[in-house]
Amino acid sequence: MDIKGKIYKDFLHRMDRFKIQNGPDKIKNQHNKGKLHARERIALLFDKDSFEELDAFVTSATPDTGFGKIDEAFGDGVVIGHGRVNGRLVYAYSQDFTVMGGSLGTVHAKKIMKVQELALRVGAPIIGLIDSGGARIQEGVASLSGYASIFHRNIQASGIIPQISVILGPAAGGAVYSPALTDFIFMAKNTSHMFVTGPDVVKEVLNEEVTFDELGGAEIHAKKSGVANFIYEDEENAIIGVKKLLSFFPSNNLENPPFIEKRDKKDKNTDKLISVVPDDPNKPYDVKKVIELLIDKDTFFEVSEHFAPSLVIGFARLNGKAIGIVANQPKVLAGVLDINSSLKGARFIRFCDCFNIPILTLEDVPGFLPGLDQEHNGIIKHGAKLLFAYSEATVPKVTVILRKAYGGAFCVMNSKNLGGDYNFAWPTAEIAVMGPEGAVSILNKRELQKAEDPIQLKKEFATKYRQEIANPYIADENGYIDEVIDPADTRKKLITAFESLENKHIEQPSRKHGNIPL
Repeated sequence: MDIKGKIYKDFLHRMDRFKIQNGPDKIKNQHNKGKLHARERIALLFDKDSFEELDAFVTSATPDTGFGKIDEAFGDGVVIGHGRVNGRLVYAYSQDFTVMGGSLGTVHAKKIMKVQELALRVGAPIIGLIDSGGARIQEGVASLSGYASIFHRNIQASGIIPQISVILGPAAGGAVYSPALTDFIFMAKNTSHMFVTGPDVVKEVLNEEVTFDELGGAEIHAKKSGVANFIYEDEENAIIGVKKLLSFFPSNNLENPPFIEKRDKKDKNTDKLISVVPDDPNKPYDVKKVIELLIDKDTFFEVSEHFAPSLVIGFARLNGKAIGIVANQPKVLAGVLDINSSLKGARFIRFCDCFNIPILTLEDVPGFLPGLDQEHNGIIKHGAKLLFAYSEATVPKVTVILRKAYGGAFCVMNSKNLGGDYNFAWPTAEIAVMGPEGAVSILNKRELQKAEDPIQLKKEFATKYRQEIANPYIADENGYIDEVIDPADTRKKLITAFESLENKHIEQPSRKHGNIPL
């Protein structure tokens, strides 16, 4: 055999070893755990045959540490590369739990850093498919250093390219902070877990028995902590969700979101909008029905649906163009703002502002949630985050007041004086320092104390307050809103308003950055 033939034979032998490493047995091991293999996840995410892998044949930096030999495996437990998602360039890394439990060692970390740097360099989104046992203990401080370097690159890329984390197995200890630094987190039920310290440590330190799901399962993080923005029944649907989410984003902060032609060329019939808001101002309704009537059909993609549900946030399309929506939800706690909903809204607004996504605010808010728990846990500081986010955002911002807009919550929800570009109100809007019942209890205290039927008199005073003080025409006539509009005209008004703001530009003052009330 000539030298050339031997070289090619060695090449094929190397490729065969690579195929064996990623063979049926490894895939079966993952399937037995209810999970997909790292390469199956990549195949689901990217358009067919578009993925180009990088550094597939690198090996561990420390194959033998004296604490037991590490498997001599290609790739060091992570698949990295780039490809096309719905035709657009995207970078990704996918941790391979079948190689050393997907643990992060020096080489593993360098591969992730490499793909982070490339994504930032070319201005493309990056997606992390997480399935890792955490830092590789055998490599000691080097693995911790690797995590810190990844975190640093997450922060460098923040606001420049979209970053998405998909938790498809364990993410423990330091491994949770890279996802936490990214823009959105997906989790799959039953197989995804995130926690800083696991159940064993909790048992040892606090003597508390807790399961993996109770401590850091998908439902806990979607409903209670708010760490996860999306949860799905399985990995396949989670990855489909990622692809849908990406369709609303530009590739980087210098681009505008992609335009998608409306499927239905006929404009929507919005006459039903007037009947969505009840005549009784204290009766709840579902603001999502308003959203669906305003936006292009079937385009609403809700974010953090299960966390702080008194505020609804999500992406949608209006006449083919991507927008972000922030809406009070009257059917949950009457739509009040509390600590969690303030945090939820502020984070979402800042993302939209980073990536040139206009913001529509649908307002029906009676105020901030009162009580010792809220005050002692910092509703003042956390509510100010929402205020700061709205005021700081320079993207087009349009508000529609559907019903209640009381007190400080009126100011916070993108009011005109906070920087709202266009602020509309429906005839059902009530704009005042406080609700009628509370106001007349103060303003008409003496009359109510003397009245034979104080309940009936209070109702009369409240009705008068709504007519003379809280009605939207006073705000309109004084320039605090731009127009009181017919609900049926809202969609047309919004399309026109956002079109007029397409070239909006605001010169920011020279500063390093503002100091948001963290």
